[in-house]
Amino acid sequence: MNDFEFTRRRFLTGLTAAAALAATGGAASATVYQGSDDPFPLPPFDYSKLPPEFRRQVVPYTGRHRPGTIIVDTGARHLYLVEAGGTAIRYGCAVGRDGFRWAGVADISRKVMWPRWTPPKEMIARSPEKAKWANGMPGGPENPLGARALYLFQNGADTLYRIHGTTEPLSIGKNASSGCIRMVNQDVIELFALTPVGTRVVVLAEGV
Repeated sequence: MNDFEFTRRRFLTGLTAAAALAATGGAASATVYQGSDDPFPLPPFDYSKLPPEFRRQVVPYTGRHRPGTIIVDTGARHLYLVEAGGTAIRYGCAVGRDGFRWAGVADISRKVMWPRWTPPKEMIARSPEKAKWANGMPGGPENPLGARALYLFQNGADTLYRIHGTTEPLSIGKNASSGCIRMVNQDVIELFALTPVGTRVVVLAEGV
């Protein structure tokens, strides 16, 4: 059995009692991991703006993936960071619109604080107004990649997919991106701090 035969259906069986935990106080704000070297310090995020199911929570996890693995459930718009001791941190995320979703197994091979964004040629063709950033948009609060980016590679090759922050936090919980996984900036700052280069990422296909 290969890694990706770990399907969304099987994954959900490993999350028993998550709803019960949320009902009894499992929700929590992301820990502040911004250091003094961060050029754009952010205020705390008001998680009440998001539906409860997309707020950061610690939930039970009894699946087979080892601690430190990131699992993205595209159907539920949740990202999990598996912890030791039978739990996972669950974050809300936004995923690709119809026709732009990606699923598979990858590794984080690069991590960038306030990353530069360069729209691909296909995006510029769809949205010509983005042509002004063909050579790259500097990182910062207006950059659509947000505060952090984790770059996903397969067998040493860039998939062109990222886990990153966003300038549109209210898109969390929706099919809203061009394929990448969006998170609230404060959440992706925490994930960035907790996951080293080499972290395994499993992106589960919706409906599998």
